[in-house]
Amino acid sequence: MKQPTSVKTLENYGRTRLSQNFFMRDFLYSEISQIHGIPNIPANPDLAIKAGSNLCGQLLEPLNATFGRIHIRGSLRGEAVNAKGAENNNQYNCARNENAGARHLWGQPDKNGHMGAMSCIVVPWFADRYAKGADWRGLAWWIHDHLPYSELYFHPILCAFNISWHEKPQRNIKSYISPRGTLTKRGMENWSGDHSEFYEGFPKLVQ
Repeated sequence: MKQPTSVKTLENYGRTRLSQNFFMRDFLYSEISQIHGIPNIPANPDLAIKAGSNLCGQLLEPLNATFGRIHIRGSLRGEAVNAKGAENNNQYNCARNENAGARHLWGQPDKNGHMGAMSCIVVPWFADRYAKGADWRGLAWWIHDHLPYSELYFHPILCAFNISWHEKPQRNIKSYISPRGTLTKRGMENWSGDHSEFYEGFPKLVQ
């Protein structure tokens, strides 16, 4: 598929169904794109569809089915949009394009040629509990124990978090919420085993 260059072709691209409940258009909105007038379109639309379908089918659909409707905060970035976000000393907290492949750059593989896709989401079911003092690590460990994610990055506002699917998953969790830093990664003592004590009262996984 060629990169969309007209309203009609972009409309058709947005209608691409990635999974039962998600379409490509759900992931094309970008504040950087809106404010700076840069079309948010991946350079390789077919690769973005393939990577995004795995993100949706393997991660977002189970979350949506288990916790109720999830909210997409940010997701796919076209190369021009991401480059704008990374300029001026990283003014919008975007990784440089060479480091964003297989993450927010769905249409670009990583340095090793692997595909992946990342989205920033909010789980309203948990956001309400987080606002009342729930520990973010409960949701982090639930995902770790139930879903084939690659990376998780948790943020203080609404307990939004980046979640990624990748051909070669890293399975590490980092957070900007206290306790900040790395919660787990391969090689750490807490990486394997059962963590259910952290998410008592959570719903059972719905596939």
